[in-house]
Amino acid sequence: MLEGGGRHIEDLREIRDDEALRTMIGLSEMPSLSTYGDWLARTATSKYTLDVDATVIEAEKREAAWTYKKVKGYQPILGFLAENGLCLTHEFRAGNVAAHAQALKFLKRCVQLCPKIKRVRSDSAFYQADVINWCQKRGLGFTISADQDVGLKEVIKTVRDWTPLQGPNGEETDREVGTAIHMLTKTKESFRLIVQRWRDPQLALFEPNEYCYYVITTNLDDLAAEEVVWFHNQRGQVENLIKEVKIGFGMEQMTSGEFPANALWFALGLLAYNLTQAQKLIFLDPEWRTKTIATLRWQLIETAGRVIRHGRRLILRLATTWEKYALFLQTRRRLKAFGEL
Repeated sequence: MLEGGGRHIEDLREIRDDEALRTMIGLSEMPSLSTYGDWLARTATSKYTLDVDATVIEAEKREAAWTYKKVKGYQPILGFLAENGLCLTHEFRAGNVAAHAQALKFLKRCVQLCPKIKRVRSDSAFYQADVINWCQKRGLGFTISADQDVGLKEVIKTVRDWTPLQGPNGEETDREVGTAIHMLTKTKESFRLIVQRWRDPQLALFEPNEYCYYVITTNLDDLAAEEVVWFHNQRGQVENLIKEVKIGFGMEQMTSGEFPANALWFALGLLAYNLTQAQKLIFLDPEWRTKTIATLRWQLIETAGRVIRHGRRLILRLATTWEKYALFLQTRRRLKAFGEL
């Protein structure tokens, strides 16, 4: 297309409509124009954001251990790529294994699997000196919720630059935000604290405190304090992804009393989740990417149809609308083109 003088993706239509040219070069089918645009966007992505979180799966099984939520079960940790919702890796754990156990090892595995990870978001499970040191050494940006130990509480008292916290669209909130500099005992460099405070709606009897606090540790010095808050708050999406894995794909329940069998079952559930995510990313239009598996089943998968043979042809008759019929045809063309790569 570029050799022929085309300047836009839309100019690929000329090649698509030139049957003689495509016959000569063996290009029997072409993806839709939107597919080319999506491919460019995906391929050009230079950095990914890793969201890490653990979840509790309640299970009254023989080998299940007590979790911090005071129920028996398991506590797997998962790493998701924020830009596409794919689960990069996971570790199936017993319920009594703390979320912060071997955090650096898990982070290293994620970065090894996807070297394009440039930012990391986590709850306080990653609030560790070895994690922070490794991120700073590799140039990884991070926002990590901080444990409010005695030392951190003293640092909070030194914050003086409190300003009203606005939302991403300029909306007012009931919070203020301030900054401070901090170091852990074993960290090699200092890092910034982004502190949020809001009026305590229920004053304590023995430890009166006028404010509640939430602290984010970060090395994203190019972002203003409120921008760090906005960025870190986006990790809340990982909870929806975990909910999709557990409820949408049935991983809220384990099927065996044996730990290895349940670990394999959970891995298969994540495989099914990732395959569905890949299908939405590659074969469906962008508006389908945020739909859950329940919506996909209702609107797409559970379409009534009948397979018949007529002569030497295999025919699928669908009982659906013209719009959905066109979607099936488009998806089939994309699948065929993908299979020929």
